[in-house]
Amino acid sequence: MSDSLFDVSQDIVLITGVSGQLGAEYAKAFLLRGAKVVGLDVSPSARSDALTAEHAANYQFLSADVTDKASLQSALAQTNARFGTPTVLINNAAIDSPPSAPPEENGPFEDYPETSWDKVVDVNLKGVYLCCQVFGASMAKAKKGSIINVASIYGVVSPDQNLYEYRRNRGEVFYKPVAYAASKSGILNLTRYLAAYWAKQNVRVNSLTIAGVFNNQEQAFLDVYCGRIPVGRMANPDEYNGSVLFLASRASRYMTGHNLIVDGGWTAI
Repeated sequence: MSDSLFDVSQDIVLITGVSGQLGAEYAKAFLLRGAKVVGLDVSPSARSDALTAEHAANYQFLSADVTDKASLQSALAQTNARFGTPTVLINNAAIDSPPSAPPEENGPFEDYPETSWDKVVDVNLKGVYLCCQVFGASMAKAKKGSIINVASIYGVVSPDQNLYEYRRNRGEVFYKPVAYAASKSGILNLTRYLAAYWAKQNVRVNSLTIAGVFNNQEQAFLDVYCGRIPVGRMANPDEYNGSVLFLASRASRYMTGHNLIVDGGWTAI
């Protein structure tokens, strides 16, 4: 028997960054439970194309830029026309400097480029602000909604630069950059602000803090990362689905302004 506490079959779910690994997983989790899902990203991917092919009746991909308010307003209009007012917003889109980025991207803090800071903060923090402003306002007007802002362990604690000692030992200059951590910590208080601001409009706003996800990282990194985390491994891509379903559903109806940490114990030590 299904549990109505976790029923999302009547929801209209909007997910940013749907072309990525986790965005596609979140979309699939809601679609399999009967929800209508709109996925936003700057461009589609094989993952989002598969969702379109498998769930044509309940899924729509829309090209949108989270840093462009007009783009988001257009996406809202298209969502309203196809499915109606969104009831769930998952702010999942984010960028970071990849390990293969140019040396200045992953070099010492003292030399970190201002342009890189602006680009990361623009997507990771301003993008969440704009999505909340556009889609959250629509929810507040309808007096119903759940917003889930995806944060990171590096918004709660500092990146552990010791994880990258193996790279420095082989002659590379590598440090986890500052902008990602700063942007993700900003999400936590943006979440609290909006939770208090929209409480009387029945719009709940929570953040989900996650740890690393396995995505074919090099073995040397996996060895040190998995040795640092209490559960001894990175997350599988589907292991945050339960958390977003919980935060979207009636099961968490008295929860707002909360930061739910699902990190394999990373921040516990």
